Parts: sequence; C-alpha cells; structure tokens
Amino acid sequence: MSLLLGTVAAWLVALTDLRAKAAWVFAFILPLMIPPQVTALAWIQALAPGSLLATAVNALGGTWLAPGQQPLYSATGMVLLLGLHNAPLVFLTVRAGLRRLPAELVEAARISGASPRQILFTVILPLARPAIFAGAALAFVAAVGNFGIQAMLGIPARVPTLITLVYQQLNTLGPGALPNTAVYSMLIALITLAGMLISGWLGGRRDVRVSGSPRPWHQPLRRARLPGEIIAWLWMVITLLLPLSALLTTALTRGFGQALNWQTLTLENFQQALWGYPAIRQAFFTSLWLTGLTALLLSIMALFLAFFLSWHRTRLVRGLGFASELTYALPGIVTGVAAMLFFLRPLPLLGFSLYGTVWIILAAYLANFLALVLRPTLAGFAQIEPSLDEAARLCGAGLMRRMTDILLPLAAPSVLAGALLVFLTALNEIQVSVLLVTAQTQTLGPTIIFLDEGGSAPLAAAVGCLMIGIVLGLMLLASRLTRRLPQGVLPWQA
Repeated sequence: MSLLLGTVAAWLVALTDLRAKAAWVFAFILPLMIPPQVTALAWIQALAPGSLLATAVNALGGTWLAPGQQPLYSATGMVLLLGLHNAPLVFLTVRAGLRRLPAELVEAARISGASPRQILFTVILPLARPAIFAGAALAFVAAVGNFGIQAMLGIPARVPTLITLVYQQLNTLGPGALPNTAVYSMLIALITLAGMLISGWLGGRRDVRVSGSPRPWHQPLRRARLPGEIIAWLWMVITLLLPLSALLTTALTRGFGQALNWQTLTLENFQQALWGYPAIRQAFFTSLWLTGLTALLLSIMALFLAFFLSWHRTRLVRGLGFASELTYALPGIVTGVAAMLFFLRPLPLLGFSLYGTVWIILAAYLANFLALVLRPTLAGFAQIEPSLDEAARLCGAGLMRRMTDILLPLAAPSVLAGALLVFLTALNEIQVSVLLVTAQTQTLGPTIIFLDEGGSAPLAAAVGCLMIGIVLGLMLLASRLTRRLPQGVLPWQA
C-alpha cells in the first residue's frame, strides 16, 4: 500500500505540471512527522460515534457504526494505517529517483511512437526500479518497527506482533522477561535486515545507469490537470484533515464519543494537559530537555564525523558511519532492548547502573538518531571547498580552530537542519523510550498510549494536539531556512 501511494505521489510531484506542489508535498509529508500513536488515536476517533464523519452520515440518513464497533481494531486496520503512515517514505525515495530521469530518453520514446502508457511502463518505471525498491525497503523497515500503530490497534484487537509482545512481557514480568524479549528483538532485527537485503537484490538485478543531460522530463496533464488536482487535494482532506479534525473534536469535548456543540465544548482537557497533571507536565519537560540535549550532542558528533567522512575516510571513520546508519535502520525497540541489556548491570569502575534513569534514554537516543543529523551535515560538507581547510592548516591552525572559525560557520545551516530533524523525531518518538521510561522518567511519546490505556481519551487527544502543534511549528521554522540549505536536506523541501 505504501509502495503504490508513494510512487503515484512521486510521479505527480516529480514529473507532472501539478500546481501548488510545495504546499501539497508539505501536507503529504506531515503525517510522517506526526507520532504514529497520535495518528492511530486520531483515526480511531475519526471513526468513533460522535465524530464529524459519523454526524455527516447520520445527517444524510445513514447508520453509523455501533458504539462497540471499531473496524481499525484488526489486522486489516493495522495494515491500512501502516500503509498510509509510511507512504511518504516511498514518496521521498522515488521522487529523488525520478528527478534523475534524463528527458532525452522519454523524448526518444515519444518520437518512436510510444504512447504515454508505454513510456510509463517501459521507460520511467524500469529506470526508477532501484528507487522504488529502496522506498519499499524503508516502508517495510518502518512498518516492522512501528510500535505506536501496532500497540494502539493490535493490543485492543488481541492481534499480537513481535514488537507488542516485547512491550507486554516487559510490562508484566519486568527485567525477568529480558531473555525472551532479547530473542524477540533478534527476530525483529533479522526480519528487518532480510527485507532490506531482498529489496536491495531486487533493485540491483538490472543495470539502469543511463547517460544524458540532467534536464528532467515533465509530463503535462492537460485536461486531466484540474481533475488530478482535485483528487490529490481530496486525498489530503480524507487522510489528513479528517483524522486531525476528529482528534481536535475529542480534545474539545468533555467525554469520548460526544458530538461537538456549545454544551460539550470545553478547554478543560488542554488545561489539564498543560497544568493539571504533574505527570504530563513532567513528561513535556523531560522530553524537551532530553531531545534538546540529544540534538546538541549529535550535532557536535556529526560535525566531526562528517569532516572525517568527507576528507579523511579511515576504516574506523567508515565503520562509525556504517554503524550510525545501521542503528537508525533497525527498529527503535531493538535499540531499547539492547540499551536495557547493556546498562542493566553497574557500569565498570563507576559502580552504578543507568537502568531506570533518564540517562539510559539519552544513550539510546544518541545511538539511534545520529544518522538523522549526519546526512544533512554530509550534504553541507559536500558544498565546502576543501582548499579552505587546507589553507588554514598550512597557516598553522589546529583542528579545533579550523572547525570553529571556518567549517562550522559554513556547515551551520545543514547542521541546524539535521538538529531540527532529530528534535522533531526524538521529541515524539515512542519506539525507543517505551521500554526505558519509568514513573520518574516519563517522556512525551509513550504518554499517549498510557493515557489511552487508562481510559482518558479526551486528555490523550489534547496531548496529541499539542504534540502536532509542536511538530507543525518546528517544520515551519525549518522551512524558513530553505534558502540557506543544500537541496533536499529537508524531506518536505521542494
């Protein structure tokens, strides 16, 4: 499902004359930045009695689902939401591949009498084959490790998955379940790596390298442009505005399932989320300083690592770069279990354990999110002339002097963009921290699931709305830096 939706979206944006592409891409990418547990909660409430959709159906004379019925609590519901949530990953990869398609090949096919359908299936899609399978691998890996959707839908539906078994056994047995959860985590890692290897093999079976100018090809939609734009924006209304409006409606009502009107309208849930519950306020505070510190430390690490990866590639440096990519590719819950196993015992020479403290979450974040800031930093270093560093070195400047006076100012926009991506991801993540949080070290991501499991759906919706507001604000802030960033650093960058 992700492959189909992402490929069609990439074709519309990369190869057609669709209008308002930048706004549409921003809206299409936004669900990827929203925490998956918030996405699941929003869709659950979008199909619940009292939602705008239910009200519209009842107003038209139809009959909505009974209060106890929820079609998303099933394996089919999990597949649908995972497919929707991960479609932007395929879109980003396939769009990059289609942008490299030389226009001469398509023009030659048109001169030879090929129809648009023949061009699509014999020229465009075969040349985009590596990008399509790379996008499929990303979607597969993300779906395997997506704890938020699997937990919110699979646990109530009693549809077990490996990732929810890890969570349930640790919640039930505590550290005594670590032997079993270690096996489950290894299975999750093997499934992930197998999917990546199969995707790489399928994408590399044929050599699709071509020669030609980098001038991209654009296919005019002509009469189909207006209907295509209507369908594209209608899709955004259904998949983005419908669930988010349902989430906001629930957050503004006094009880779950109530219709929004002047009698039920209240801001009490937002007030409780911000000031009423010390646990939620503490989760906000812990997440903000923890993700801020993570972004700062990873920015410093990425700056030095990008310097050596760009101009001094030793085996150790290449190994560190590969390790950062591998830890990011593996599901976050695997990193969480590994952190528990590694830090459960007291640290050598220090005599104390990080297990049960906020520092174990920081260590897991540093391991899991380095690649997010390293990639844009590498893109920034690719635009820096190495002779600047060589000239400073000939003048006697040491590494730290060159880094602070020359390289950091030039690479700062890319480093900042990577830090924002880390902050966006770590602030709302749940895969890594759900196994590591305690009553004293609560973070924002797992709070949604804990509130929903405790029967506080309106309060959970209010927290979800606040999380979406933070994500949207940070994305808009990052968009202001677009002119100073290398092309493609921000996922939603046109």
